[in-house]
Amino acid sequence: MNLSKSTSSSIAIAAFSLLLLSCNQTESSKTTATKKVDSTGSKTKEYLSQPLVSHIYTADPSAHVFNGRIYVYPSHDTATGTPEDDLGSHFNMMDYHILSMDSVGGKVTDHGVALDIKNIPWAGRQLWAPDAAFANNTYYLYFPVKDKQDVFRIGVATSSKPEGPFTPEAAPIKGSYSIDPCVFKDDDGSFYMYFGGIWGGQLQRWNNNSYDSTKGNRKADEAAILPRIAKLSADMKSFAGPVKEIQVLGQDGKPYTEKNNDKRFFEGAWTFKKDGKYYFTYSTGDTHNLVYATGTSPYGPFTYQGIILNPVEGWTSHHSIIEKDGKWWLFYHDTQLSGKTHLRNVKVTELKYNDDGSIQTISANK
Repeated sequence: MNLSKSTSSSIAIAAFSLLLLSCNQTESSKTTATKKVDSTGSKTKEYLSQPLVSHIYTADPSAHVFNGRIYVYPSHDTATGTPEDDLGSHFNMMDYHILSMDSVGGKVTDHGVALDIKNIPWAGRQLWAPDAAFANNTYYLYFPVKDKQDVFRIGVATSSKPEGPFTPEAAPIKGSYSIDPCVFKDDDGSFYMYFGGIWGGQLQRWNNNSYDSTKGNRKADEAAILPRIAKLSADMKSFAGPVKEIQVLGQDGKPYTEKNNDKRFFEGAWTFKKDGKYYFTYSTGDTHNLVYATGTSPYGPFTYQGIILNPVEGWTSHHSIIEKDGKWWLFYHDTQLSGKTHLRNVKVTELKYNDDGSIQTISANK
């Protein structure tokens, strides 16, 4: 704007701007971030959505629709004073709180502590991102936690209610390792667990399902570490077969190397199916994108397609995607409430597709 214009012109422009703002406020949803202005009139940070809850810090939301209601299974961030490092030791979660709502935008209920680390016999430290499933008239909560040897394993707990409380099994799932379990139910009723995360998630230490504590992160020109999949048994508490790697390929049909860190898998897998197509979505971690790849089988291979969510405030992204009331929703987190990477807050926004099934990229803040 030319600041030399007359005062009357400035007033007219300001009035017109206010009129436009008033009109825009009648819209119930946006695809771009909402601007905020502080008391001095300066533009502050912009956010597409607001936190679902603000009385606790939440992250890594796994959302599901059970009995017509949305249940969100997040991590529960707490300020424990654990020193920060590249392996995520400062993400030192102690329990899970489950949130629920009738619909997006509705009142959110915090159901309290659903599972505490002190009640998991084999657990050592760090309850990271969980997921949930329903089968056998039972609700299952899947969670990663370091065992007493400081190795991440995946455990399972059960409840008669989606909000818990949950009772954990006495030992982790045999053959499980690393972090970020995502349980996907296919059309034929089969359940599959996707999991894995590099760096702090320790996936780089596993080769052919064997653990080697000396293994470090891959070098730039080495093959990128691949996510894992295992079919679940009918009891939902064990794997029906061996853990397998999932190929994530570029548009050229070639697997990624570690230097392709804006596209290769890092953590936070979430799989769903739409119009007969499998969508494998995940976080690129150190480049902070949420991205997706598609395939024709739950085992892949999956071909990279693009970005779902551009980087948000905070070190990385972790998400889930559900369909409810004829719309698709992306649950994600950022650090709006605290500004600290280990104290995050869960949010939700609408996810939109193009006619060819591709996902429209979202920018949640600027």
